[in-house]
Amino acid sequence: MTLLIALGSGDPNPWVKEFTALLPDRPTVKLGDSYEPASIEFAMTWYHPAGSLAHYPNLKAVFSMGAGVDHLFRDTALPDVPVARVVDPDLTNRMSEYVVLHALSILRQTRRYREQQKHLQWIDDDWQPAAAEVRVGVMGLGVLGSDAAQKLKHIGFDVAGWSRSAKSIDGIQCFAGDDALPAFLARTDILVVLLPLTDATRGIVNRPLLKGLARDGRVPAPSLINAGRGNLHVETDILECLTDGTLHEAVLDVFQTEPLPEASPLWTHPRVTMTPHNASVSDPLAVARAIAAQIRRFEKGEALLNTVSRTRGY
Repeated sequence: MTLLIALGSGDPNPWVKEFTALLPDRPTVKLGDSYEPASIEFAMTWYHPAGSLAHYPNLKAVFSMGAGVDHLFRDTALPDVPVARVVDPDLTNRMSEYVVLHALSILRQTRRYREQQKHLQWIDDDWQPAAAEVRVGVMGLGVLGSDAAQKLKHIGFDVAGWSRSAKSIDGIQCFAGDDALPAFLARTDILVVLLPLTDATRGIVNRPLLKGLARDGRVPAPSLINAGRGNLHVETDILECLTDGTLHEAVLDVFQTEPLPEASPLWTHPRVTMTPHNASVSDPLAVARAIAAQIRRFEKGEALLNTVSRTRGY
């Protein structure tokens, strides 16, 4: 009845400590420890080394340390057991904080005023649309996207959402499927990307998609916020769209290569805001509690929550 902590990087010892306290009736071990492979029944993973979970004949379930699970499916030897992701209020709230912060920053022209301050300029042209006049589109209406959309709506933005399959959120227009994507984009002034990374979504935020954003809004040009996955977007296309005016601003928390290479022009672009993949870094104790609760559910014969479809990839 042992829990294995399988991390590709970072210190696993704090996790061992948390789970030992939360699940005192079972051993918690990490990759590299001495233990009997047949004793491993559960694994918590984040970018574990490929193939490292393939040697446990009694493995019953795998838990992703975060909301994302694309890192799991990079492992072609991933055991055929249930996979669950973490859905925790702390993680959800932090993501919504990030999205609301940067949507408001775009709305209230924070970047423009910061530049004016730097150059000792006092310029006020009285151009300031209200939130209700700015249309935000959220791509990805899972737990994170739905919460962000509702909080943006509460602030006053005109919010719509798009997802692969049909969703319903009170007070928010929801688009679904490839056929509805052009209409969704055409009414979007600020695009928020919170999609899972799958074969179908890899590179979806590219030049053709960005060219489809609204051209009739109360903003100089549409803006992009990507806090989902770096490989959802094409960075060269984002830079081109910033240069030619297709995009006004880009807020990026995730990148195709992380850490972002020093040679990337994103570092110094005047209309790019970068953060180091920390839009939603959840409290380790909250994550450990959520996974411990899942293990207790499983042991009582109850179904795991937030399981992942291997066919869809999320």
